[in-house]
Amino acid sequence: MSDTIVHSSANNEATQRTHIKVAVSAFGMISGAVIILFAIVSLVTNMQVGDIVAWMAKYFGITFSVLFASLLLVSVYAIIKVSQRQSATFWAQVAAQAANGISTLALTFTLLGISLGIGALADQSLTPENVDTIISVLTAQFSMAFMTTVVGLPASTAVRAWLAILMAKQISS
Repeated sequence: MSDTIVHSSANNEATQRTHIKVAVSAFGMISGAVIILFAIVSLVTNMQVGDIVAWMAKYFGITFSVLFASLLLVSVYAIIKVSQRQSATFWAQVAAQAANGISTLALTFTLLGISLGIGALADQSLTPENVDTIISVLTAQFSMAFMTTVVGLPASTAVRAWLAILMAKQISS
């Protein structure tokens, strides 16, 4: 009986170490991709990293950014688990659902941005004196709306494609 408990405990510790290694790998992959992306954007736009982060906060918002990053991390974690052939069917479903979550998040924030823009327009009467202000508020909301879609849908598609290619490779081998 005590041998079973010791063996089970050792298996649990090994499983936990494996999960930590995969999580670190997923985080490292995403961090590396973000660093490369920041370098490319900085090179193309001549913006500093702080300016890029401020731009992202302005156009995407903190909530979208955190939720997007979380779903992306789950997707990459699950894909790494699939590539290691550890409960591949389960982790493929986790990755697929996280990809669905990314596209749903993007479309939800698109509708939110449009709704906020229309709400800002509906709260004020339109006069020649305030047209510029109202258009400015409307444009800011719409830009958040469409930027979330521009980033979220391709990211979701990339996760699905990566997963589908990996699964096809595993089936064929």
